[in-house]
Formats: sequence, C-alpha cells, structure tokens
Amino acid sequence: MSATGLPFDDIRALFASMPQASEVCVEDARERDAILVKPAGALGRLEEIVLHLAAWQGRSLPVVQRPLVAIFAANHGVVAQGVSAFPQAVTRAMLETFAAGGAAINQICATYDIGLKVFDLALDIPTADITQEAALDEKACAATFAFGMEAIAGGTDLLCLGEMGIGNTTIAAAIYHALYGGTAADWVGRGTGVDDAGLARKISAVERAVALHRDHLADPLEVLRRLGGREIAAMAGAIMAARIERVPVILDGYVVCAAAAILHAIDPTSIDHCLAGHLSSEGAHAQVLKRLGKVPLLDLGLRLGEGSGAALAVGLIKAAVACHTDMATFSQAQVPERAN
Repeated sequence: MSATGLPFDDIRALFASMPQASEVCVEDARERDAILVKPAGALGRLEEIVLHLAAWQGRSLPVVQRPLVAIFAANHGVVAQGVSAFPQAVTRAMLETFAAGGAAINQICATYDIGLKVFDLALDIPTADITQEAALDEKACAATFAFGMEAIAGGTDLLCLGEMGIGNTTIAAAIYHALYGGTAADWVGRGTGVDDAGLARKISAVERAVALHRDHLADPLEVLRRLGGREIAAMAGAIMAARIERVPVILDGYVVCAAAAILHAIDPTSIDHCLAGHLSSEGAHAQVLKRLGKVPLLDLGLRLGEGSGAALAVGLIKAAVACHTDMATFSQAQVPERAN
C-alpha cells in the first residue's frame, strides 16, 4: 500500500519494486551458446530469445514448462456509437466457445501444450461510453488492475496475454491517440470488419473521446481509466505482476499492446520483460510496436486477438529453449571447434 492510500498511488508504488534483468544469467547463457555445435549466431533470433528468457527468469538455463495464455474479456459502452460490425453479445458467446474448446486459441494451445485461462470482467456491466464520460472511476480501475495481477497466481514460466471484447479496438485506438498524438485516423483500423461508414464512426468516436478527456490525459493512469476498458486494466496488472515474479511476457496484438503502452508511458523499462509475439494487421500496430521498442517474432497477417499470435510464438520460443538446452556441445559431439 502507498503512503497516501489512493488507488493509483498503490499502482505507482509497484514500479519501484520491479526486479531487473539478471546479467549473470545472460552471461552464463552466452557462454553455453558459444560452445554449442553450430556457428556463432547461426540461430539468429532464437539465440536472442534464450538470452531474454535467461535475463528475466533469472535462470542460466531458461525453461518453458508451464506456458499460459490468459484471456481477459470485457464489454464497452462505446459500442453504442456504432463502432463494431458485431453486437456486444458476441463477447459472451466467444467466452462460451473458449470454454467448449471450439475457438482458434484452443487449437493453438492444444498444439503447443499451453495452459489457458479466461477471465470474465463483468461482461454484463459494460464500461461507460468514453465519448460521454470516463470509462471507469479510479477505484474500479485500480481494482481491475489488481485483479489482473492474480492471473499468474497458479504459477507459470511464460505468460501470453490475450483479450476478447467487442469494441475494444476503438478503445485501444483512443489510448494510442491520447498517448502518441497524431490524428484519430492514424490509429483506427477496421476491427471486426466495419465498412467505410463504420470506420468513419470509429474515427469520430475516438476524436470525441480524446477531446472530451484531453485536460486529464497527461497521466497515463488517467488515460487508462478514462479511455480504457477492464481488459486493458487487467492486462496491465498482469504484465506488472509477471515482472515482479520474473515471468517473461509475450504480448499479442493491437489491443494487448495498449495495456503495455500504458505501463511504458509511465516507465519505459517496465515492459523490458515483454516480447512482441507478432505483428497484427489491425490498425497501426506496426507503429505501436516501434514506439514500444519491440520487434515482432512473427508476421502472419493475424488480427484475431484471443492471444492467438502470442500463443503461436510459444512454439518458436520452445524450439529456441530446446536448442539451447539439449543441443550437443562441440566437445560432446567431438566436432572440432573453429580454428583460431
């Protein structure tokens, strides 16, 4: 608890307790990589992934034995502005599909042996319409952030974040417009597939929302509560909890990165433990990743959400760890090392 007891001050206090990367473990991993039976640098980004995991797990030999996809689902009052091609009831229907094992993310998790948790964030009570008022009050926003921190309570060594929520690409675009400026059109994409008229409504909604709250947007936490949604707040909490517990995070696409952007705006080092799973075709995700300093592991033209891109990246990450851990060394394989 912070000295003031104010909800957002409790969140700000967490930034002071963030552990840093383990340089010792990184050096140990580099030394092992140097004796593996391959030319130096031959595995490219796979080698970088291993060093990243070593740094943030604090393990010279990183592991991916309990990866988890955590999907946070919420509904948004801004849907009343006609910003989505689908009704809000789809959010609930998709949660039921996740539970029944019928969604894309279920198949990806089964393929790569990834755990899956889905969090219903008061779907029957949408946040307020951000074009009319703040999405959440400070207490509710902070409580949802704290709820998100519990996502890793069961234990994991690699956290993949996902989301579900009709209207949340509008919410993400509003956050980016508030944080990064430009015009609303710079950040708004077609989301679930809106037509030109729907795209115009989305742009208008983002413009009006940011204009309404403009006097309060210098504070990233105010951006979160005024323009965000429950899933954004919860994912921000999950990212912070993972940092504190030394769990690397794989970010999914356009909406998930809005949660990372809030933390990054407070302290750019707060998402150093995160990797970008993929480049989404939604909105201006490439520009977002550039601002966050992240290079995506995959570029498959995905815009599904659900944590799908992050989960697909787990296969790549598992391969990287397996190579580092189980590949023979030059001496074990009796292969001559490089001549001096």
